[in-house]
Amino acid sequence: MAELIKVFKENVPAMRFIGKKYPDFGGWWGEWFANGWFDTIEKAMGGVDAILNIWENGAGYVGLERRCDGQPFEYWIGMFTPAETRVPDGFAFIDFPAISLGTCWIYGKEDEVHDTSECLPAVKSNNMEPWTDDRGGIWSFENCLCPRYTTPDENGNVIMDYCYYVK
Repeated sequence: MAELIKVFKENVPAMRFIGKKYPDFGGWWGEWFANGWFDTIEKAMGGVDAILNIWENGAGYVGLERRCDGQPFEYWIGMFTPAETRVPDGFAFIDFPAISLGTCWIYGKEDEVHDTSECLPAVKSNNMEPWTDDRGGIWSFENCLCPRYTTPDENGNVIMDYCYYVK
């Protein structure tokens, strides 16, 4: 069973998320790898060092979510890039301001760490309030980083970062 092993606040600069919007969670990730779309975004930003130079936990493959009562759920797959990165043809983008993240590290088997239900209460109990966009939406995301997420430890476990934009 997965467990939260760390909750912390980190400051991030203004960034651009580049990706594609989907109707819901699903099997969309396979097409990203098959089509080399992460490579396309990495090339557009001039290599992953471009994001790592401004955010130490950048360069992850991201499942971005927006929730707001009375509005459709939004799910995006893509990557964060420096704010002025050119958007490649066929992709969409969302610009985020310089702000903070409430980050949770979820430790467990790869098929267990996607249960993020404990993260929002943990963020709030650590005195962080979710930031809302101009339409009242709360943004959060799975940040699948190498090697924390991609390389299991001696127990076969990984760490997935789950982040909320916070005030």
